[in-house]
Amino acid sequence: MSLSAQQYIVVGEISGVFGIKGWVKVYSFTEPRENILNYSPWVLRKGTDVKTLEVLDGGLQGKAVVASLSGITDRDVAAGLGGYEIVIDSALLPEPEAGEYYWRDLIGLKVATEQGVALGVVDYLLETGANDVLVVKEGEKERLIPFLQGQFVKKIDLESGLMIVDWDPEF
Repeated sequence: MSLSAQQYIVVGEISGVFGIKGWVKVYSFTEPRENILNYSPWVLRKGTDVKTLEVLDGGLQGKAVVASLSGITDRDVAAGLGGYEIVIDSALLPEPEAGEYYWRDLIGLKVATEQGVALGVVDYLLETGANDVLVVKEGEKERLIPFLQGQFVKKIDLESGLMIVDWDPEF
């Protein structure tokens, strides 16, 4: 099974076992973290090994997310899933509201100033707590631009692959 980057998205990782009935602990990349349980099936991937399992049950257990998966009823079998990435079909994701974007949709956008000066391409984003930050690369040069719509990010056009920002090209 080939997992194309456009169709599939990594949403977490199996981090351990919970109890004796085959439940797994999950390190979730979703926000809030328990939202990972809303997506099923999970495609579990580790190297070239890929398994597709339905999420049967789950919830928060203290600060951890735990889940019961189809066909996994033994602690030892669950322990063997440690380190597997949790991947879902991106079609399972809800459509973002107007003015909201998934990070994966912003990566690869060309970035230019309001005056038309090219700054590079969005390489990835950082979560800083206060606000997300765009990492824009142009050759060896890297710019960190706060992802604040209206203040620094003036326009995002996914169809044309362009983001317009209010940013000093010398910075």
